[in-house]
Amino acid sequence: MSPNRFDLNKKTVLVTGGAGQIGEAVCAGLVDHRGTVVVGDVDREAGESLAERLGERASFVECDITDEDSVQSAVESVLDRHGRLDVVVNAAYPIDETYGTPLEELNPETWRHNIDMHLNGFYTVIKTAADVMRAQGSGSIINFGSTYGIQAPDFSIYEEADMDSSPVHYSASKGGILNLTRYLASYLGSDGIRVNAVSPGGVFDDQDQRFVEAYEKRTPLGRMAEPEDIVGAVVFLASDAASYITGHNLVVDGGWTIQ
Repeated sequence: MSPNRFDLNKKTVLVTGGAGQIGEAVCAGLVDHRGTVVVGDVDREAGESLAERLGERASFVECDITDEDSVQSAVESVLDRHGRLDVVVNAAYPIDETYGTPLEELNPETWRHNIDMHLNGFYTVIKTAADVMRAQGSGSIINFGSTYGIQAPDFSIYEEADMDSSPVHYSASKGGILNLTRYLASYLGSDGIRVNAVSPGGVFDDQDQRFVEAYEKRTPLGRMAEPEDIVGAVVFLASDAASYITGHNLVVDGGWTIQ
């Protein structure tokens, strides 16, 4: 296989949540592989600053995946600037003040709101992008899943650190996103659109040291992920090197889910 199949030189990529911890690393990695990257985020200041640091191959567009009009406007802006949309990376992670509510305190309204922001937000982006890609006859959609969309959390590592565990609606959303990915890969394949997922394990973000130690002890590679560890998987799935891959969930977790 020719190395240039990993080259994104002729691809325009929209990254939702592009100014976030993982999103920033992903945007930088896509630019490194010569992609034209549009940083989509609700945080204008952070998004514009990132795009400026990344240089001429990057720009910013305001994009709130929980708002259909915002998503539509963002996609139209990409088309106005670049004439096409080749890749969408769904990396946004919408939360509010109710995030982390434990099961015992989670009322139906809070449950529905969090599922709506996350799972339905991803759907809104996918549906809007797919309409464009169908007209083009090609495209790649990459959804961020999670190890917690594959299996349940190990609650003991949170208990050791005396910290809140990942909430139930997060696992439900991520599980839904992974099967939505498989469904749409089958549904959109005849339109030349590939749909895949990347599922990271725990990413280091200055968590309680007791949590970090417990997490790393359970992980075969003996450490939490850094944001840069996730980049290669996204670049691969966005590139022509993955042209015969669709409906796949690429797990990047240091071996967490093999146990």
